[in-house]
Amino acid sequence: MLGFFKRKKEKHGPFVYLSEPTFLYHTRTEKAIVEIIGEKLNTDNILVPSKYGLRDTSDRIPKAEYLVAVAPLGKFTSLVGREVKIGQELGIKVFTLLIAREEDELVYLWVEGIPEEVEWLSPEETEEFMKTFLNREFMDYLKNALLFGSRRREW
Repeated sequence: MLGFFKRKKEKHGPFVYLSEPTFLYHTRTEKAIVEIIGEKLNTDNILVPSKYGLRDTSDRIPKAEYLVAVAPLGKFTSLVGREVKIGQELGIKVFTLLIAREEDELVYLWVEGIPEEVEWLSPEETEEFMKTFLNREFMDYLKNALLFGSRRREW
């Protein structure tokens, strides 16, 4: 009943701007990403874009000490790429979190800077990547849900 009187939890540590593809919003992967950032940079002061819906939060990049860019399957979507470029122009230290799938497990690789092998997608390539990615995940979900009764979502 008194939930609206709740105080905001005080944030500790450097301010980190998280740049992630929208298809990772509100997933277990996003939760894992936030935990990894907290451990690696000793902070809970992280801007998680999904908390703002689809609103542009890039105006907060100049306030960040660090920018963490998420690259699923080694790709920066056009949005993530745009935010990384803003961070670089402002001289903000950038970290890349590469995410890959190894059989049924997700593997996270934390890298300082931006690895050369990361592919920067255009808006058109991003749209195609998202369709392919989401269709593959949806088909995996359907196969598991219908055949095995599992409602587990990997990403």
